[in-house]
Amino acid sequence: MTTPSLSSPLAVVTRAGKPPTLWVDPGGDPAAWAAGHRDALHAAAAEHGAVLVRGLGLGDPDQVAGVFAQLASTGLMAERESFAPRHRYADGVYSATTWPASQQMCMHHELSYAFEFPTRMVFACLRPPTTGGATAVADATQVLNALPGELVARFEREGWLLTRTYNDEIGASWSEAFGTTDRAAVAAYCQANRIEYDWQPDGALRTRQRRPAVINHPVSGAACWFNQVAFLNQWTLDPEVREFLVEMYGPDALPFNTHFGNGEPITEDIVDLLNDVYQSHTRRDGWQAGDLMVVDNIRTAHSREPYEGEREVLVAMADPIRVPTLSAPEVTR
Repeated sequence: MTTPSLSSPLAVVTRAGKPPTLWVDPGGDPAAWAAGHRDALHAAAAEHGAVLVRGLGLGDPDQVAGVFAQLASTGLMAERESFAPRHRYADGVYSATTWPASQQMCMHHELSYAFEFPTRMVFACLRPPTTGGATAVADATQVLNALPGELVARFEREGWLLTRTYNDEIGASWSEAFGTTDRAAVAAYCQANRIEYDWQPDGALRTRQRRPAVINHPVSGAACWFNQVAFLNQWTLDPEVREFLVEMYGPDALPFNTHFGNGEPITEDIVDLLNDVYQSHTRRDGWQAGDLMVVDNIRTAHSREPYEGEREVLVAMADPIRVPTLSAPEVTR
């Protein structure tokens, strides 16, 4: 079904179970097409939550970087607080997160644990995998409405808590995550971004940060389930991986884990429920070489599905805003 609208004059096609898609002819200049259609493409992403653009023929990182730059209203973000390494192609242009190809990256909203996060994500595929590897999407308002009211109410009251223990073995080290080897600079960043931090005797860094789990979209005002409660929780990990990490680091010093805002644990059944609701609202379409996807990071969660073969997807985070303030709950430690 083709659905042009007054807010977005582009002929976006909606198909059951797939992200809204736009077929284009850039006339040999993808960056010029992006510059000329930026506002319309932003309107389409705001209306649909995400738009997959086909036909741009993106062929190399420089070309992708040019398109990404044209699609940012207030600029591309430099990533901080990453949980896994990325390769930086250019300022604000990164590889997809390094994550085992055989493992699902569950639904999440990029940097929803950070004090400043992108309102828009842009993805480009240079090399699709042989099988799998889709960047799937899910509508955050639909997910919110499908969750039990009592659970949502608790998260609205308390928010959610992310705990991290940075080390040199698993995920991004603290120097990689914060872009510096200067402990004083890390401390200043944490203080400015409402992160509790504690240096360990072995040089590891432990942090705690509480964020809202539900926020209102800054344009539409719609309530959105906006967090990484499920994705960064220990119960989302493969059982063998979780058991290995618990045995190596202990249950209180995992590389990352999530909790209710007052510090109480989130149980396996709740994490399973969240992932099941995400799954029932997932839309996916396999990448094709040259594809572009624009995602409203507040309204729409995204995931990365397991894959086989080489996969090269570039990512940019754009147009940041700061997280709403939470009142303090009674904290359980």
